[in-house]
Amino acid sequence: MPAVVLLAIVLQSTASPSGAGGPDALPGAKRASAVRATSPVVIDGRDDDAVWRVAPAITQFREFQPKEDGDPRYATEAKVAYDDRNLYVFIRAFDPHPDSILKLLARRDVRAATDQLKIMIDSYHDRRNGFEFAVNPAGVKRDYAIYNDNQEDDAWDAVWDVATQVDSLGWTAEFRIPLSQLRYVPRGTNTFGFGIWRDVQRYTERESWPLYRNSQSGISSQLGELTGLDGLPSPRRPEIAPYMLTKNVSVPTGGAFDRSQKVTGGADLKYGITSNLTLDATVNPDFGQVEQDPSVLNLTAFETFLQERRPFFVQGAGIFRFDVNCSQVNCNGEGLFYSRRIGRAPQLDYGEPGSPTATTIYGAAKLTGRLPGGQNVGVLDAVTERAASPLDETMEPTTNYAVVRTQQDFRNGESGVGMMFTAVNRNLDQWSQDSLRRSAYVGAVDFRHRFLQGHYQVSGSFDLSRVAGTDSAIARTQRDAVHFYKRPGAGVSYDPTRTSLSGNAEELLFGKVGGGITRFETSYLRRSQGFEANDLGFLLQADQQSWNTWLGLQALHPSSIYQQAFWNFNWGQYWTAAGTPVERAANTNGHVMLKNRWWVHGGVTVGQLGTTFCDRNCSRGGPAVRVDPYLSAWGEADGDGRPAFVPFVWFNYRRGDGGRSERFNGNVQVTYRVASQVNTSLTLRATHNVNDVQPRGPDSTGTHYRFAHLNQKEVSLTGRVDYTVSTTLTLQLYAQPFVSKGTYSNPRELADPSAAAFAARYKPFAFTPGGFNDKEFNSTAVLRWEYLPGSALFLVWTQGRQLRDGAEGPRSMGGDFRDLFDLHPENTFLVKASYWINW
Repeated sequence: MPAVVLLAIVLQSTASPSGAGGPDALPGAKRASAVRATSPVVIDGRDDDAVWRVAPAITQFREFQPKEDGDPRYATEAKVAYDDRNLYVFIRAFDPHPDSILKLLARRDVRAATDQLKIMIDSYHDRRNGFEFAVNPAGVKRDYAIYNDNQEDDAWDAVWDVATQVDSLGWTAEFRIPLSQLRYVPRGTNTFGFGIWRDVQRYTERESWPLYRNSQSGISSQLGELTGLDGLPSPRRPEIAPYMLTKNVSVPTGGAFDRSQKVTGGADLKYGITSNLTLDATVNPDFGQVEQDPSVLNLTAFETFLQERRPFFVQGAGIFRFDVNCSQVNCNGEGLFYSRRIGRAPQLDYGEPGSPTATTIYGAAKLTGRLPGGQNVGVLDAVTERAASPLDETMEPTTNYAVVRTQQDFRNGESGVGMMFTAVNRNLDQWSQDSLRRSAYVGAVDFRHRFLQGHYQVSGSFDLSRVAGTDSAIARTQRDAVHFYKRPGAGVSYDPTRTSLSGNAEELLFGKVGGGITRFETSYLRRSQGFEANDLGFLLQADQQSWNTWLGLQALHPSSIYQQAFWNFNWGQYWTAAGTPVERAANTNGHVMLKNRWWVHGGVTVGQLGTTFCDRNCSRGGPAVRVDPYLSAWGEADGDGRPAFVPFVWFNYRRGDGGRSERFNGNVQVTYRVASQVNTSLTLRATHNVNDVQPRGPDSTGTHYRFAHLNQKEVSLTGRVDYTVSTTLTLQLYAQPFVSKGTYSNPRELADPSAAAFAARYKPFAFTPGGFNDKEFNSTAVLRWEYLPGSALFLVWTQGRQLRDGAEGPRSMGGDFRDLFDLHPENTFLVKASYWINW
């Protein structure tokens, strides 16, 4: 297996000398010194330990937001110490009005509207990666991993300690970061990248040491240097967190419901193979404590992207990121690795009650870190169990998933090359061999190069894919919406005898990423008709090429009107791989923070300019259909986040097809902090969609491409309550009723898809257009208690109700919402306890 082979290579590579690799110190970099503590520091938020009397103070803080390189409003001092087990940081945040410092409680990793102190550590000193540890005056902790210099992974959780105090001088924070939670190459003397940020929330001001510049790109690359770290050990960091779980689930049996009780166990393992390589593994994982996905009704030909929420796959996800079809103009989650494929809902469904809704993960492991030669490495392997219907028909076969990602930095992180390889192998049988692909492989390389003081960057990638299976499975691949090989004018031939399909993708981007107030990017992106990455990635569409240009301006200093301001203009053109024009659009957007700390956003798009065609989402496999220009506008207002009551309003309006089609989306949200420990929010989302030519798919003969007028209404109401009893005990409540309904009328079929006149493209066609009424209710209640560092107890209750009808029905929207609560609920009760063991 590729993952196992690379693992052996990685382990052999770590035998190189510990002093090898690592970038040199940058001339002119801000430096701070750490001193060795002769005895462990007591973490109490006080600076009365002996080491704090001798440690040199860091005092040269500068404001970076809203004014770049301004004098700070209040002074800040910091000191750093270490021993063989921990790194210690003490920060004094002076404030002449300590009674104005808010002490708001929140659950871990939630940014409350309070002051904050944050330390940033690039322990590799590669100016590309790092870790962030933040705390507010109430002691609420947040931590992040930094990757690719400016991207943050807020799901990364380390085991560390901090204590805070508010006193007559302001407030303090005293951190203890175990060296076992960091990654570095041990040397006689180590140098870490290091920085400190302070937020003064009531003035929405941010200060830092060293000065962080919004006019430059990157986070890690702007850190200072922490020296004096002599004789650091090489901790191997063995950690294991076994868990026990009991789950009670309601199960449909005929026309009634029964209950299924299950008791199971598993474990999460973390082991430092070396000081800079970590192995994470999970055996028989259960993610029942994770919040449910929001309800959605998808009427398009494209798959819905769902956010990953499972901790094992979210943590450290940055190293495995390899974007596809991503530029400043458009970036919608497409990439070579989409972890929701692992443990996915079964792809085959026989309509039998009691069938599984997800596949079970036997186990998964990932190896991540940085080799002494400067290579970032990520290797992931997972195996899922066969999922079967109650009649033992295979719904998802036993499958192995593997991902390998490497990146090599040059020129102190200013340049780099990388490689990505993914592999999926399925154990097919008589039920699955004609529907699913037996194997799927993707290999890709990427590069980036910054020049002219790092202000400009050229980057790109080249990807190859190959899928294989029976002729029936590959024929299904050619016909699906990603490829549509049978579409007239596709430029490729549909071959039902194929047993494999190959493709490629290319991207080239050039832009200004730092320096001054301007940014720009121009890009060319292409994917061939046969490119396929959906077995382990997320790809909406192959068979596309695009040229996009983006220009942005940012204000670096406040004015009499605003605190911050940004503006951008975009121009994009899209074609199929064979050259059919499918989009030409211009867009402009503005973002302004007013002096009262309200944000105002807005933008306008004019699209389908000139002669363009819809090749995917209209005839659904038929000929490309000419489309008329459209106009789209959006706006948003975000209230000041400091008061207890915070409003939010967003809308989007689109009008097209010569005024025959229009769509309005609106969101209204209110967040109310009932007390320092209780935060609530309520979000109303409403959509009215009128589409005069909603696709209904081809008829049974495959020769008539049907359309109908759709009048759709959709409403959801999402409520949340977060009760933070303490920094280690939280209760989260989530509930969302959702109704989407509509009626089709005026049935037609495609007549002349290239006609310039809208009316000439369609003609009447007799079929029953029908309608729909989709009702859903989902709720989750989670009580989380971190009874020891790294050890947690979860009590979880989830409920789901749903009903799908083939007609809109006579009920009002309010009546449909009331009907939800007459449906039989599907309840799941779960108790999960884990215990963290660290040697």
